[in-house]
Amino acid sequence: MNDIKHLILPHLQNPSGYEGVRPLEEIALLGNMKPNELVRLNGNENSFGPSPKVAEALGNFKDYNRYPDPEQRVLRESLSEYLGVSSGNIVAGNGSDELIDLIIRMFVGPGDNIIEPTPTFGMYRFSANLVKGNVISVRRNEKFELDVKKIAASIDEHSKVIFIASPNNPTGNLATKNQIAELLQLGIVVVVDEAYHEYCGETVLPLLDDNSNLIILRTFSKWAGLAGLRVGLGVMDDEIARLMMTIKPPYNMNRAAEVALLASLEDKELLLSRITPVIEERKRLSALCAQIDGIEALPSQANYVLIRLPEGRGKEIYLGLADRGVFVRYYNDPNLVDCIRVSVGQPHETDRFIMALKDLLEVK
Repeated sequence: MNDIKHLILPHLQNPSGYEGVRPLEEIALLGNMKPNELVRLNGNENSFGPSPKVAEALGNFKDYNRYPDPEQRVLRESLSEYLGVSSGNIVAGNGSDELIDLIIRMFVGPGDNIIEPTPTFGMYRFSANLVKGNVISVRRNEKFELDVKKIAASIDEHSKVIFIASPNNPTGNLATKNQIAELLQLGIVVVVDEAYHEYCGETVLPLLDDNSNLIILRTFSKWAGLAGLRVGLGVMDDEIARLMMTIKPPYNMNRAAEVALLASLEDKELLLSRITPVIEERKRLSALCAQIDGIEALPSQANYVLIRLPEGRGKEIYLGLADRGVFVRYYNDPNLVDCIRVSVGQPHETDRFIMALKDLLEVK
């Protein structure tokens, strides 16, 4: 048999993959537990699930044998009404991950660079590495806030895109409109990833009219509970949107995702009403952490909380929580030493987490 490994592009022969969330079935098997015994607080998923109308719409749909509309006409019109922008400014994607990949492929080639304030969402770096783009990391300050001056100083003739997650994943804090407005004056593309917009209500959409270098990303994975169906969208200058529609895979949005998105928009009042209990549970999670010595829950505007643990015990506690059936996110990142990210779940899931944490810390 011929060995074709030598034909693989050199920079892709030993790539670093993006570490996604493992399925409950695999986790349960490794821990000799049943899936319903586990508490999964590591994926920032919506614990309420999707609208009941989604299952009904998916079950009643009859045209799965037909290709979806490559121009996304109905999708873009429906999203236009929800967002309050022209449909010509919108592109839907197979999750916002696909849109990040498309942005990178549009603007970044070998030797070009992207700028990311770290720590932040890992997909920006992952997608840039795939096209031999370089990644310039600009460290956030001790409160994980943006340092606009440092970002500006990091730009050179090879810089193409700045990625700003707001609220930032995993730290949960916002970039201000003034900060984004300053960055837009630097002359390169600014992508503001508003994946958790519905949990904070803040957006930089009003800046789009005067800034053709602004791209805003949203997702239905979080507020609408469609993480498993992969529904994302980008809002951008209409010329950039036309180009992205041209280079994207023609049928990138499958029919099931399209049906689920439309059903979710029809039931958006219910979905948006579920935001308040998540925010209240986020407050309760933070308050319970504040009662434990050596634990600090950082302020968050999203559906997760970054928690600082006692020095030197981060990985130990993360593994100990997993042994107790409670799964949170841990990072091998020097900026996040002894931190875990905990998704906001249902009250009983919060209680399981706190109980397991106290057990590991031997707190009564």
